[in-house]
Amino acid sequence: MERVNPAQSNSARVKVELGERSYNISIGTDTLCGLGPALKPLDINPVIGLITNPTVSHYYGHTVMDSLRTSGFEPILITIPDGEQYKDILWAYYIYGEMLSNRLDRSSAIAALGGGVIGDITGFVASTYMRGIPYIQVPTTLLSHVDSSVGGKTGINHPLGKNMIGSFYQPRLVWVDIATLKTLPRREFIAGLAEVIKYGVIADSVLFEYLEDNREKIISLEADTITYIVKRSCEIKASVVAADEKEAGFRAILNYGHTIGHAIETITAYREFLHGEAVAIGMLYAAGIAKDMGMLKEDEFKRISSLIRIYGLPYEIPKDISVPAIHEAVKVDKKRKAGRIRMVLPEGIGRVSIVSLDSIP
Repeated sequence: MERVNPAQSNSARVKVELGERSYNISIGTDTLCGLGPALKPLDINPVIGLITNPTVSHYYGHTVMDSLRTSGFEPILITIPDGEQYKDILWAYYIYGEMLSNRLDRSSAIAALGGGVIGDITGFVASTYMRGIPYIQVPTTLLSHVDSSVGGKTGINHPLGKNMIGSFYQPRLVWVDIATLKTLPRREFIAGLAEVIKYGVIADSVLFEYLEDNREKIISLEADTITYIVKRSCEIKASVVAADEKEAGFRAILNYGHTIGHAIETITAYREFLHGEAVAIGMLYAAGIAKDMGMLKEDEFKRISSLIRIYGLPYEIPKDISVPAIHEAVKVDKKRKAGRIRMVLPEGIGRVSIVSLDSIP
């Protein structure tokens, strides 16, 4: 994986190279007002659905709706409740109903204004409404800036497992405005950093070291610093997706921390931990397995552990969650293959392997 040193700039563009399904990730500051003009070249129907939640709509709905209207679009605002527990088939069904009642057709598009929940359910609805319509990602959280808005994984949850119902369906554009992080609760921002740490562990020791050395700038939302970590994360994910769009093999490295993380989320009914918090626990647990197997050196395990801790992320499986309970939750995880658990384990900072295990150690 190519290593890129930080560039002092608060705007950037990354292209996801997928042939005719290629698209741009635009990263900037205070750019939500420019969304309408950015959509004009995409040649989509003027009637466009804007999917969001009440919290995000309060801060940014008016700006985005105005931008769309002044660019000649006819936006339809559709809101669902805020929370992972609402990313399910019932709320997808509600969105379908709103789209049908407002006569969105096969040439219409929908845009996801929000975090990972909104992006995932919007992408799923877009991939299935009238057998597929265009959609645009307008992420407003750090986690969705760097991870869930990019790559075309869409999905909804089932009580037995996270993202068990979904599709691979690429957006037409990802429009990142890092200014939205100013209204993001601190806990959600910190949770999003887990995914950035993930990219450092799986692919880029330079990014990992940057996170170690620039904690105060990152926590204070210094624009150039945030732009760099968002851009670098998107570059890594874009290159992985371009090499393996539908997770035939290599793309699975993006699941580092997610096998255990998803199990924790499922066991706690998506109510106790934010996604990034669960992933942080899963990353350190996986690093511990790698250390015990002799794959990961002690000092590199300590660096992973230290980085997770200095950003205030949780790092231990709660005492009321047993390893057998996690093993049962993993049994229905889509990352299992031929009855074995596929886990991403670090071999060093910037290198991982996909390992098949019979059970969770």
